[in-house]
Amino acid sequence: MTTKTPWHLWLVGVVAVLFNAIGVFDFVMNIVQGSSYMASAGMTPAQIAHYEEMPAWMMVVWAVGVWGAILGSVLILLRRKLAVPVFAASLAAFLISLVYTYVLTNGGEIMGQAMAITSAVITALLVFFMWYSWLMTKRGVLR
Repeated sequence: MTTKTPWHLWLVGVVAVLFNAIGVFDFVMNIVQGSSYMASAGMTPAQIAHYEEMPAWMMVVWAVGVWGAILGSVLILLRRKLAVPVFAASLAAFLISLVYTYVLTNGGEIMGQAMAITSAVITALLVFFMWYSWLMTKRGVLR
């Protein structure tokens, strides 16, 4: 017996892909164009320096976060329950990046209030996408 796909799965999945594509774009552009991309995005020299001083392990954490989020989004659209642990890994990576920014460095001060608000929105959306994936798995929509 197959469970009918609710209309909201497509809405959530498409919104998730579009939102998380922003993170992937930002990550790729940061690697490809570096400081020139960051400057074009309006970052200050201190903010750019903060990103350029990130240790290699933080780049790995960032990669897990953004690529996990986009993969989880696609998995929702493919109706795969693997979306739940993938979103969990993405959320964990993002939370680690917040610890780095706000606890291990003075990144919170450097990045400012706008980044704090952005971080809160990202956290809320990742939690929502993970919860939604879990709920759809529980209801048999994701298999």
